[in-house]
Amino acid sequence: MADADTQTPSGRDYRDTVFLPETPFPMRGGLPKKEPEILAQWGDLYGTLRALRQSQKAPLYVLHDGPPYANGDIHIGHALNKTLKDFVVRSRFLLGYDVDYVPGWDCHGLPIEWKIEEQFRAKGRRKDEVSKEEFRTACREYAGKYIDLQRDQFLRLGITGDFANRYATMDFTSEAAIVAEFHKFKNSGQLYRGSKPVMWSPVERTALADAEVEYHDHVSPTIWVKFPVVGATDSHPDDLLAFRNQTPSVVIWTTTPWTIPANRAISYGPDINYGLYEVTALEEGLDYEPWAKPGDRFILADKLAEEVFKAAKIAAWTRVYDIDPSGLECAHPLAALDSGYGFSVPLLAGDHVTDDAGTGFVHTAPGHGADDFAVWLAHGHREVPDTVDPDGAYYEHVPLFAGLKVLETEGKKTGKFGPANGAVMEKLIEAGNLLARGRMEHSYPHSWRSKAPIIFRNTPQWFIRMDEELEDGATLRDRALNAIDATAFHPAAGKNRIRSMVEGRPDWLISRQRAWGTPLAMFVDKQTGQPLHDPEVDARIVKAVAEGGADVWFSAPDADFLGAHDPERFEKVTDILDVWFDSGSTHAFTLDPRTADSGYTGDRPSHWPADLYLEGSDQHRGWFQSSLLEGCGTRGRAPFKAVLTHGFTLDENGEKMSKSRGNTTDPLTIIKESGADILRLWVALVDYSDDQRIGKQILQTTVDAYRKLRNTVRYLLGALNGFDEAERLTDYDQFPPLEKFILHRLWELDGQVRQAYEEYRFQDVVRPVLEFCSGDLSALYFDVRKDSLYCDRPDSIKRRAVRTVMDEVFSRLTAWLAPLTPFTMDEAWMTRFPEAGTNCARVIPETPGQWRNAAEAERWAKVETVLEVVNEALEAARRDKVIGGALDAWPVVTAPAELLAPFEGLDAAEVFRTSGAELVVGGDAVAVEVKTADYPKCARSWRRAPDVGSDPDYPDLSARDADAVRWLDAQKA
Repeated sequence: MADADTQTPSGRDYRDTVFLPETPFPMRGGLPKKEPEILAQWGDLYGTLRALRQSQKAPLYVLHDGPPYANGDIHIGHALNKTLKDFVVRSRFLLGYDVDYVPGWDCHGLPIEWKIEEQFRAKGRRKDEVSKEEFRTACREYAGKYIDLQRDQFLRLGITGDFANRYATMDFTSEAAIVAEFHKFKNSGQLYRGSKPVMWSPVERTALADAEVEYHDHVSPTIWVKFPVVGATDSHPDDLLAFRNQTPSVVIWTTTPWTIPANRAISYGPDINYGLYEVTALEEGLDYEPWAKPGDRFILADKLAEEVFKAAKIAAWTRVYDIDPSGLECAHPLAALDSGYGFSVPLLAGDHVTDDAGTGFVHTAPGHGADDFAVWLAHGHREVPDTVDPDGAYYEHVPLFAGLKVLETEGKKTGKFGPANGAVMEKLIEAGNLLARGRMEHSYPHSWRSKAPIIFRNTPQWFIRMDEELEDGATLRDRALNAIDATAFHPAAGKNRIRSMVEGRPDWLISRQRAWGTPLAMFVDKQTGQPLHDPEVDARIVKAVAEGGADVWFSAPDADFLGAHDPERFEKVTDILDVWFDSGSTHAFTLDPRTADSGYTGDRPSHWPADLYLEGSDQHRGWFQSSLLEGCGTRGRAPFKAVLTHGFTLDENGEKMSKSRGNTTDPLTIIKESGADILRLWVALVDYSDDQRIGKQILQTTVDAYRKLRNTVRYLLGALNGFDEAERLTDYDQFPPLEKFILHRLWELDGQVRQAYEEYRFQDVVRPVLEFCSGDLSALYFDVRKDSLYCDRPDSIKRRAVRTVMDEVFSRLTAWLAPLTPFTMDEAWMTRFPEAGTNCARVIPETPGQWRNAAEAERWAKVETVLEVVNEALEAARRDKVIGGALDAWPVVTAPAELLAPFEGLDAAEVFRTSGAELVVGGDAVAVEVKTADYPKCARSWRRAPDVGSDPDYPDLSARDADAVRWLDAQKA
């Protein structure tokens, strides 16, 4: 093509006759500046899209939002999660659905409560000096601030949803709905109050559910403790208790010395082999004296005896005889120091006991372990000792240890183990019943909020039964498992994960001893201990909460709710609900139709259950599970038809992100520096079902991919400048083979993209489209057709075919990529069609089945095999300065007939981007001889052709170019 340096015999400059691409769409996106402008143009985009689809009577699709916590700026996990949801929303609009998506926020719970406690402490006020009303108001204001902040940050990310009618668990109407859902459990008999060991956080002073606990490595003291045998049934050998100096001891092993004061029994395994062992010698050369002595007798599991003796520095021993532990009774190891431990300690058979580690006996403190509690009750015992108070300290009635802390809850040592372990060990040494001690690193439960260790602690709590038969004869566990089987999981492995959790989970612990949350708004009969069942009382409670929020439960007199009932007879429950119950109930007031009475204004069709729930894989034990149980408990099935889970975002090295390590990636920084579409494209490119990585290098790769997409669209915009319907070629038979191939690729991609969007495989949208842009378009189609696009007559069939196909490509690229990079695709669409309205409102254009052409696909696969060899030869000729450029070449290509057959009907020179070409059948493989094109150079197209100068009116041009310029000159005339 002619440039400024072209000198022609006629002296004419042909630059203005070449149809070069022209577009105002810039090469550089400038997204940080451009995207806010597009956001302003969109206005209420979600409302626009819903109104349009409803006018089209589109089928309804419902995505229910798992609420993020209203606490701080959004982080990369928020960005990943909300962007994936936006892909779902926008792709369903693109596929022709009416999409219901209401963003929501989780507002109650400990993190906010702590922040407010800190604020009051900074002002010199303790929490117990602040009224509950004032405290809860401060919590509400704090959460409200971050709802507004996060909403704006999500909108900047390009998230579209019904933000105008967002939900929040702290809204008065939401709290009322949560209370109403709680009442359904209360009134159906699924709720009960039980005193049992629960996971307790002394730092937070509340019970925790399984979903609120995570496990971290922790170093614990380990002790081997002697429980002297003081009684035995007649089935035991006569000499077992015959001589005091040979009285045997049952030995236990534990990693929680602080629970020894709570010991009430020892559990053994009925199928484990036990023996009575006598010490005959100790290890020599030690720098301390072991606690064992020759002549000591111990009862141990045979499989573990040697390990115990090694820990106790015992060098030699004798196995006296078999022992059956049933019927034995022991003294508490601290009995000699305080009469408060003067009770006997029975040995109880328990299936939970193994001989994999320890001694084969399990120290049993029924107030501090689920198995301990179960075996204690199974043997007819009912009294469970209270040993540790809510602050993690021994109660005053605990002998020897009153007031000592198990866990520190204040100051710099908060969350560290207190003096209790050490004090118990010292007393065991004093009593002569510590056999050995050590240290062990193991996985230990911690609160996922405070990151502090937790303990098991006996305390009265409210539970929802998992295994009580309901009115349909099924239990809540049965219903939940059936619902899991009826749910589609993406990826499929999620089904087994949540199923195993539900199969083995205990009853649902729903009460918490905190201030900021939705209360268990009910009354308990002081005489029977049972919840009050009165529809009128429940209705008054729900109505009051809807009008004044949950605060009214704590401030209004009991009589306001109880009506004719005597307030003196009833106890008001002031515990708050587990926040997972809050969020698990959100389906009840976002999916069920919201009315004006509930505070909702607007036309918002929805349906229950939701088509999809989408959250991180940790929510199999969190929101997915609480929603499942809540829906199954109140409605008999899950509130979702499908569940999609994503992994967690790691740094570039695959390490967990941490502010202290400085390896975090801030989504707001990415948006500020590069634009939201870059972040969104990263989400589209990763396999979200697994953990994914992000960092500067990875984002640079994303930027490179974005440039490929942007430049492709930009080239199409330039190439299509001035294209109108009169130019469109409508007869498929008139399209040249290359155009038919590109149309086939559009048909092929259309099916792939639609299917991928239907199945939430966003990576399988963007990656094939990127490959199409890089391979089929940039490396082949655009390059081959440049000459025709720039130089053919505008009314020629071939050029019309090129522009028609490019129009179809542009139409589909901007649609396919609209959910993933909505800002860029909208900018491109509005650049070309400024009056057509937003690209976001479009549906994918229907792709004619006629475009399917497997024969052309096969042809071009073979053509590209030959083309690859030709390109390598041309590049070598350029390096060797045989040619200056491809248009100086006239390659001779020799290949077997089957490799050259696909070129029938094609212009080989056009395919090779050379001035000419010769194809010769022969040989076993493709061979290329690069000859020079020894013909004059066309001043317009730069092609060297034998017909240059054949038209006397245009002696500088080839016949094709002369014809085009003559046409242009006639148009100007």
